[in-house]
Amino acid sequence: MSIRVGIAGVSGYGGGELLRLCAGHPAFEVVYATGETTAGQKLVERFPGISPKLAELVIRKWDPPSLPKLDLLFASLPTGQSKAALASVPAGVKIVDVGGDHRYVDGWTYGLADVWPEKIRAAGRVANPGCYPSAALLAIAPIVAGGLADIRQIIIDAKSGISGAGRGDGDSKLGFAEVNEDVSAYGLPKHPHVPEMTATVVQLARKSETKIIFAPHLIPMTRGILATCYLAGKATTAQCLESARKFYADRPFVRVVDQPPHSKWATGSNLVFVSYALAGENVIVALGAIDNLGKGAAGQAVQNANLMFGLAETSGLEGVPLWP
Repeated sequence: MSIRVGIAGVSGYGGGELLRLCAGHPAFEVVYATGETTAGQKLVERFPGISPKLAELVIRKWDPPSLPKLDLLFASLPTGQSKAALASVPAGVKIVDVGGDHRYVDGWTYGLADVWPEKIRAAGRVANPGCYPSAALLAIAPIVAGGLADIRQIIIDAKSGISGAGRGDGDSKLGFAEVNEDVSAYGLPKHPHVPEMTATVVQLARKSETKIIFAPHLIPMTRGILATCYLAGKATTAQCLESARKFYADRPFVRVVDQPPHSKWATGSNLVFVSYALAGENVIVALGAIDNLGKGAAGQAVQNANLMFGLAETSGLEGVPLWP
């Protein structure tokens, strides 16, 4: 089975990770790639280590009306740049939007692959979750769905590597001298990931309302996210771990661990590590660790595409994390 794949935004961090995963996928054939600042270059000029099979493929300008024949399009574009453009893509082309324009938009399925794979199998348009929501929601989901926590107020404190901010346009604020030996909060008080986390928690808990307080931070490392989530609840650590192990019993990419997870455990993979602890009386701490470019972007996008095409969910994603 050969699936003709296009990647819009291949020159960004997420697009580059998609290219890496698709290049090694047993059923995907990358035939189309776009990049705004790299159009006209061959893939080998941007990615010197690319396989000879893909080396000569020329990066094009993003122009939906001139799409070649595709079965699948990954759109890894900045939020705000894909909504109108993807509306013109033929219905016969399945799309996974890694950007933020279609999360909880009518006609699109929210692609939290480890929680509701059956919804994704039936979808032709999937909106990949954001990187922070992927880490936080996968930690929260078992205890929220199991009724072990009060969702009226959830506090999420999360840290991300610099690649989570994207390649950017040469902004010195993301340069080495600016971010090294520094930690900073951003996106306060209203971060764009809050609505999708709110909507998902409400669905999981089957309740009508929740308030999520979210504080994201940039950490001077290349990739990785650790989300620390605080919820009111009387469950013990053992009960939370048991609930998570049952909830994710047949999910190939979720690791429920007894000790607090490290972001580095997931580097270069589509894995998520979740764990639980108590912080004083009636406070549950749910922890989720991912690679922001893996489970937080390209890895989960490929997982979603596998589900959409009826492939083994693990196709092209079975490599172990990088270490060290």
